Amino acid sequence: MKPAYLLLIVFFFGILTGIAQEEENTGDLQTKTVQVTDSITIPVKVGDLVQNTLVTNVKDTVVFALEDMESTRKIDSLWLSELYATGRFEEMYGAILNEDYEPIEYEELPTEVLKQRLEELNARTPFNVEYNPSLESVIKGYLKNRRKTMARLMALSDYYFPMFEEHLDKHGLPLEMKYLAIVESALDPRAKSRVGATGLWQFMYSTGKIFGLEVNSYVDERSDPFMATDAACQYLKSLEQSLGDWDLALAAYNSGPGNVSKAIRRSGGRTNYWNIRHNLPRETAGYVPAFLATMYIFEFAEEHGFKSNGPKYPYIATDTVRVKNKIALEHVAKVTNLDMEELSFLNPSYIHGIIPVIKDEDYVLRLPVDAMGKFVANEEAVYAYAQAEFNQREKPLPQFFEQSDRIRYRVRSGDYLGKIANRYGVTVSQIKRWNGLRSNRLRIGQRLTIHPRRNAPKKSTSSSTATTTTTSENGARTYTVKSGDSLWSISQKFPGVSVENIRKWNDISGNKLKPGMKLKIQKG
Repeated sequence: MKPAYLLLIVFFFGILTGIAQEEENTGDLQTKTVQVTDSITIPVKVGDLVQNTLVTNVKDTVVFALEDMESTRKIDSLWLSELYATGRFEEMYGAILNEDYEPIEYEELPTEVLKQRLEELNARTPFNVEYNPSLESVIKGYLKNRRKTMARLMALSDYYFPMFEEHLDKHGLPLEMKYLAIVESALDPRAKSRVGATGLWQFMYSTGKIFGLEVNSYVDERSDPFMATDAACQYLKSLEQSLGDWDLALAAYNSGPGNVSKAIRRSGGRTNYWNIRHNLPRETAGYVPAFLATMYIFEFAEEHGFKSNGPKYPYIATDTVRVKNKIALEHVAKVTNLDMEELSFLNPSYIHGIIPVIKDEDYVLRLPVDAMGKFVANEEAVYAYAQAEFNQREKPLPQFFEQSDRIRYRVRSGDYLGKIANRYGVTVSQIKRWNGLRSNRLRIGQRLTIHPRRNAPKKSTSSSTATTTTTSENGARTYTVKSGDSLWSISQKFPGVSVENIRKWNDISGNKLKPGMKLKIQKG
């Protein structure tokens, strides 16, 4: 048996047996007899109970078979899968972008009743909540066509809103600003827009950096609910101080203060959102109505028959512990008997599900309060297990790099993702993730963010050309076309040679090339 596993078992046995002996009325402990290789059954404290944990070494893999509440865990897992299902962000984003504001029939909410409720809402919020047909259309559209999505969002809000309100109150912002996170991300901490904005509050990389949100190959702090919420409060406060109006601050949060100032100018100096809305970008024009509609539905949820079935614990019922050694969430899931999906939900900022240990950084693990004691009591043993698991991995873990190591690559004719990835020693999936790409299609002139692998092989143009070019005695050269080549990319390999030169020398009328084709390149 390997030393790491011995340490694991000894540590569990020594510490946890001591804990078990101090407990009174622990109930009957029943030990299952299982025929396995190198296994031991030890008592583990779970809440107020001491239960058996089977630690098994089979084919160099440690298995934690915690048996507490197996049936209810299955129910929790199914419920969590439904609650945290993906797709909400795309639905919300699409609804804002494609809203047509056509009148919608919804008998359960007469126009006069809506007007009365909006007046009540306007009286208790600093936002300009006034009735207009466009807002009525959005509200009724949500109630009629998106009830299931709104119910899910209300369930998630039970988890996030207490934390949001704490930060908003600390910064002196309206508590109703919590609804902005629903419009921004549909409360998905890993949401990523088409332009790369990330997290609950949809920070672009540069804006997040200004407000202290760091990004590296393991951690994206824009997806950290606590840190991103604090950053969003700072940003919103600065926008309101500059613009003097919360509605305009909302618009500026979406499209930037520059677009808002341009809309004010084009509207003749008007500063009411509804008066400048037609001069804002289409997405921003639908942004504030979506915010107000969301606020209305949440504030009058009971009147519309919504009942929240939120998480079993809110954000304030969780706690954090500073991680001392590198560990994967899957390791924590095994020893705490938490569902992996649940654990990922609590720790969304860890890109690969791995919590690194980096100098001058304090990365934390968030757990439900009732699981925190179990982790802390067995911390050293858990780290030993994690290290043993890491040592067995065949595939190397990603190298750590800061986001500042990135380059901006301009797509050229003949480029494709595989070619670019190979050039910088990265993978296609990494390029797509860094740039929020949903397909492999590229366009000439497109800018890509690349994080080159350190010590990646450098490929010079001259060496690449040499392998595909031969020179005759009179100085004329012959170039062999490769996959991905174009007339333009080939012309760039030879100083003074243009696309028209290549066409003329080779009697080519179009742009089509085939790998293996021989092209004459005259001496310049």
